[in-house]
Amino acid sequence: MIVSRSTIRSACSLVPRQISHAVRGAEEFPGKKRSFVRSYHNKKIANLSHRTQICVHKSFSSASSSPTPQLDKMTSERIEGILSDLKSRHPGQNEFIQAVEEVLMSLTPLFEKQGDEDYIGAFSVIAEPERVVKFRVQYPTFEKDGDVKLRTTTGYRVQFNSALGPYKGGLRFHPSVSESIIKFLGFEQIFKNALTNLPIGGGKGGCVFDPKGKSESEVRLLCESFMKGLYRHIGPNLDVPAGDIGVGGREIGYMYGEYVRLRGQPDMGVLTGKSTDFGGSKLRPEATGYGLVYITLEALKKYSHYRFLSEDKQAQIKENNFKGLKVMISGSGNVAQFAAEKVMELGGSVCSFSDSSGAITSEEGFTQAQIDELFHLKNVKRGRLSEMSRDNLTYHEKQSVWKLGMQCDVALPSATQNEIDLEAAEMLVEGGCWCIAEGANMPTTNEAVDFLKTKLEIYLPGKAANAGGVATSALEMAQNSARLFWTSEEVDEKLKGIMNNIFETAYQSAQDFDRPWDLQFGANAAGFLKVYKAYKSMGYLKF
Repeated sequence: MIVSRSTIRSACSLVPRQISHAVRGAEEFPGKKRSFVRSYHNKKIANLSHRTQICVHKSFSSASSSPTPQLDKMTSERIEGILSDLKSRHPGQNEFIQAVEEVLMSLTPLFEKQGDEDYIGAFSVIAEPERVVKFRVQYPTFEKDGDVKLRTTTGYRVQFNSALGPYKGGLRFHPSVSESIIKFLGFEQIFKNALTNLPIGGGKGGCVFDPKGKSESEVRLLCESFMKGLYRHIGPNLDVPAGDIGVGGREIGYMYGEYVRLRGQPDMGVLTGKSTDFGGSKLRPEATGYGLVYITLEALKKYSHYRFLSEDKQAQIKENNFKGLKVMISGSGNVAQFAAEKVMELGGSVCSFSDSSGAITSEEGFTQAQIDELFHLKNVKRGRLSEMSRDNLTYHEKQSVWKLGMQCDVALPSATQNEIDLEAAEMLVEGGCWCIAEGANMPTTNEAVDFLKTKLEIYLPGKAANAGGVATSALEMAQNSARLFWTSEEVDEKLKGIMNNIFETAYQSAQDFDRPWDLQFGANAAGFLKVYKAYKSMGYLKF
């Protein structure tokens, strides 16, 4: 069999910058047999990315087959119709549309093989929230001149999907909160929760509020007012909120106290993220960060051999270590803090953190003393990174950590949505980054995701990578229901098992569609199919 240039080009159509390395084998030896060209091309592509290698190898295994078929006209029109309808029903909600479009377009390989199933029709149903609750939130602020002003904002709870269980997802108190952002977070939560294989649906909530610089009384009164609007719509078998940006154990405690006063009776299962003093779970604050590191390790073990790392580094990864790897982290909240703690515990070097004021970096890696200082600064003083002592650290005011041109092996974006745009993605690749696992929700723009998937060995989307938090929230729900209290070791063991299963689910789903490099597709497809099957079994998709 003769291997044609067009065959290789079609197999590598998504990685044009690297095609020439593979095509040269066919061009320099026209008419040569497959075995000869295979030997040549194996040498030439040794340094290409994992995705490129798979594309090229597939060209030899299917040299006589036609290129991957494009979506037929009817399917394309239906996809465009879904997006058009959503934009008309949710005008101006750009973050929500972006989240829907990311999942929808990534699922095209599934739509190509839907057969008698109507996956596209089901997607249009799943993409619409079951319920959007909006309510008035009033709270006082104490001005510097001694005046007290009454502020009013809008509280949101988007109960997006209950196919798999009670609505489950966090509450966000942040100046950027809008209906669009809460919808995008709720939509992401559907598939994230489905991947955990736990009986929880998807939801999200929050309001516009900046806790920075606010007194304890101001925060407490805001939380109590928020719960006055929310309490009628939640319950342990209906909707179980948790924390998110701006909402930690303190805020959950204030809201739970107000819920008990309004209801006249305790109900531990109505909120998660509680203090262990009254029904919370061990390791809940650590869970998202720890889970992010656990699933990243699983991906490194599966894919790292494509980097041709030293035998020592390969051995360390196989033994669940980050030794010798430089890790960049954005954010400085719970996810970033505990991801850094676990990376360092496993021998890795953490080189960066950030907050809304800027970024702080260390080329040599943060020391344990510096990590302890950061924990105290953020969790006790509630201060800014600019306040940290600067021994061997560099502070970059108002700069993105991803645009500093730093060298790294692994990037863990753990701050907020859309923090990595195309420019930042290009700088990461230039800096040698070969693995990105998302600790935040949708931290990478769609354009940057498309670029990174052609350059990196590993791209782990947030739906899979940051599911440790909601998984441990579900474990908290289980403990509340059974009146049990598990040890840290028990919770950690269950968390590891859940994160390993999430990776295997996403990886196997990608394998099933002959896309072993595409964990974005694997995670989205696995989550979508679980919800689709539940809806179908309940008759929601029959007309």
